[in-house]
Amino acid sequence: MSKTSSEIASQPDVWAKAAEVAKKTGPLASDEDSLAVIGCGTSWFIAQAYTRMREVGGEGISDAFTATEFPMDREYDRVVCLSRSGTTSEIIDVMKVLYEAGRPAVLVTAVAGGPAAPYADFEVVLDFADEESVVQTRFATSALAYFRATLGDDVDKAVEDAKKALEVEIPQSWIDATQITFLGTGWTIGLANEAGLKLREASQSWTETYPAMEYRHGPISIAEPGRLVWIFGEAPNGLIDQIDATGAEVHTSELDPMADLVVAQRLAVARAEAKGLNPDKPRHLTRSVILDEE
Repeated sequence: MSKTSSEIASQPDVWAKAAEVAKKTGPLASDEDSLAVIGCGTSWFIAQAYTRMREVGGEGISDAFTATEFPMDREYDRVVCLSRSGTTSEIIDVMKVLYEAGRPAVLVTAVAGGPAAPYADFEVVLDFADEESVVQTRFATSALAYFRATLGDDVDKAVEDAKKALEVEIPQSWIDATQITFLGTGWTIGLANEAGLKLREASQSWTETYPAMEYRHGPISIAEPGRLVWIFGEAPNGLIDQIDATGAEVHTSELDPMADLVVAQRLAVARAEAKGLNPDKPRHLTRSVILDEE
């Protein structure tokens, strides 16, 4: 079994631990406070899911940014930076600027005391969710479980559904699909973005991601037999019928959407192995992006 597969399988346990951490830290911002969450790659997509869930829940303005696009001149009551290793260059650069301006960010990480730590107001350390793999799975989802728990969301159902997700049969048609599109609505748009990235990273698959209602506005033109459309959460009215008419296969699930992401992670590994690829060693990628200083 690959390291990636082992880490995927551990997610029910680490999500439960993340929820326990949330009980200790409490909310990351007060109700009605404005909040920004910054991340790169997978962390950015997890930030999208969390901030959308927080804002829709009436907790206050909540925005997600990739580090290089964070508007430094915009004031937020709280800034949270998400970095598995705490070594990501762009995250550290943002945190330095905020720290020097007297606005230190919260750091959510798997590794305590890393290079970003001196610039943090405080660290939330999910070290039990750290990974050896280059491709992120359990740290990202554990961070989202933590975020959801800080909002008062019951993570127990997601934990139970994640156990079921580990037993879901991966159809051969999914492994053979020539193209996969992931769709979401609300907070699950971030999950769709993350699923698409996972398939690209681990298996070099052609994937696209969209808000579900936008799929009809052009992207549905690539749907055809032999391709898969994966919808996180509830499908908008009439969309499944329209996709069925193209001949493409549609996947929906009654599992918690975060658990359905576990199924997508497993598909990424299955497609990699079917192609003779090693999911633990994705092409052109490293565990953390550390840029040379000029």
